[in-house]
Amino acid sequence: MGKRILIVDDSASIRHLVRVFLEVQSDLDVCGEAADGMEGIEQAMALKPDLIVLDLAMPRMGGLEAARALQQSMPKVPIILFTFFDSDTLRSEASLAGITSVISKTGPMADLRDEVRRLATAAAAA
Repeated sequence: MGKRILIVDDSASIRHLVRVFLEVQSDLDVCGEAADGMEGIEQAMALKPDLIVLDLAMPRMGGLEAARALQQSMPKVPIILFTFFDSDTLRSEASLAGITSVISKTGPMADLRDEVRRLATAAAAA
């Protein structure tokens, strides 16, 4: 069984794309999906993932707010903010919210895969 990943994004097509791309990797397993930050927190508590891929802009609760809550309840679980928005200000806010790294949705999907693998391996070793 590979590293367990939770995908939180309001776009069903993005969730599907990320799931398919990550599950092709033999060491990665998507354990669940959520459509907004509130559902993401509920899923994280129930599924206990090794890593969370989180969108920034979502209805009900956005990524930064969800990350703050997740950081308090599961501080050892790495969080990747996977977003179309990328700036130094956002990276700073993300870090303060407990987000481990920021990956742009406009970059190659390999960037996300490589970061998921790196963080999940580092978290398991810690």
